[in-house]
Amino acid sequence: MSSQTSVLAKMFLLFFALFGMFANLAAAVPVEELEKRDVYDPPVLYPHAGTIWYKGQRHNVTWDTTNHPVNITNKFGRIMLRKGLIPTPLILEENFDILLGRIEVTVPWVTPGDDYSLVLYGDSGNFSPMFTINE
Repeated sequence: MSSQTSVLAKMFLLFFALFGMFANLAAAVPVEELEKRDVYDPPVLYPHAGTIWYKGQRHNVTWDTTNHPVNITNKFGRIMLRKGLIPTPLILEENFDILLGRIEVTVPWVTPGDDYSLVLYGDSGNFSPMFTINE
């Protein structure tokens, strides 16, 4: 057997040994544990479609906190502004308890448009419907 064939044979064996090891690790996690995930992404209630905000105003962003899981991995929320399909780097509020259900934000000085939405982050992100920001 040539040295190149020997190296390939060893790599082949190593691959299957690692594959078997990872397969055993995956099988060691009970299916019940995989189903108990506590990702929480509450739906945004306000702003809703048809809402018009004006630069500099303050508004309560609200979301539905009913049906939240008992154990939430990340209870700290963050609200970011999004224009169209491009997330903007504007954080309107952060480090609040996601179970509050509302937080007051100030409308930033941005280009007017009717394609804004908010992204509410906790364990996961949830988008508001599109709304308008005017001058």
